[in-house]
Amino acid sequence: MTERQIRPQIRRRTKATLRSRAVVAAFGRATAPHLAKLTGDEITPEIAARFARLDKVSARVPALRGSRTERFTIGDFEAEWVHGPGVPGGAPDSRDRVILYLHGGGWLFGNVGSHRRMISKLSRSAGLPVLALDYRLVPAVTFEQEIADCVAGYRWLLEQGVKPENVVIMGDSAGGHLTFATALHARDEGLPMPAGLVGISGVYDMTTEHKKAHANHAADRTGALAALEWMMRVVLAGADPTDGKISPLRADLTGLPRTLLVVSSSEVIYCDSEQLAERLTEAGVPCTLSVWPNQLHVFQAFGPVVPEATRSLVEIARWVRTVVT
Repeated sequence: MTERQIRPQIRRRTKATLRSRAVVAAFGRATAPHLAKLTGDEITPEIAARFARLDKVSARVPALRGSRTERFTIGDFEAEWVHGPGVPGGAPDSRDRVILYLHGGGWLFGNVGSHRRMISKLSRSAGLPVLALDYRLVPAVTFEQEIADCVAGYRWLLEQGVKPENVVIMGDSAGGHLTFATALHARDEGLPMPAGLVGISGVYDMTTEHKKAHANHAADRTGALAALEWMMRVVLAGADPTDGKISPLRADLTGLPRTLLVVSSSEVIYCDSEQLAERLTEAGVPCTLSVWPNQLHVFQAFGPVVPEATRSLVEIARWVRTVVT
């Protein structure tokens, strides 16, 4: 008798709403010209200025009404506590169970502000405070230092007395990559593992071979994969993308905590989540893969315009509550 093959738990929705399909089409037409400008092997002054404008505007995005935020510094970078509406804040015991959030932005731009509204919704749904890190970005620091900032944020939480079994590390897009890179580096440094990991539309393989071979690449009309290749060239700066310390998909995943991966079925990086779910399961890590059909990249940030955004955040929050003690 052959040994039964263990597979990840997969949740697949069958159909996107008409509104979300319209938003996907309109957003694709709007972003394609901008993505096409991301070429070469470096950040030009024009691109740097564009990123700076985005960061300046997004830094002022407010949290949900009724939220509480607290800005402070951890070592060489800033962080922000976000307590969504109804989530107690201020007293130490109100932060004994925490979501550690790592924002996306291609490792090159973005900040807590760009994700503050989504983070406050997540906090409200989970009933937990969120510690969001404004980790330093390439090119101000190296890719390795960017990851080190995220590990430092997790270590800081533990030093405050938060038990690792009460922490879930979560991130979207590049922050999804950093979520797993943080856990792997923390494991290798001897830190205890958190209760769980959540990757939202994450990039887990810093090579593009499998992404180019996937049907989603041929169907994409935005040039998303070419833009992603540019970002990876810039942040890697010649480092080996097949190194497990750089590409979590290629790492030894033994000992990681239970994981939730959330992704749109139409993304050019969809195969990263699919393959990571398989590899985690092979390593003995309980993993759930939640697939939403034909959505925007990190569609959770587009509520209430996209109806599925709130539904997905509620699903993520429910999962978080099941893993923290």
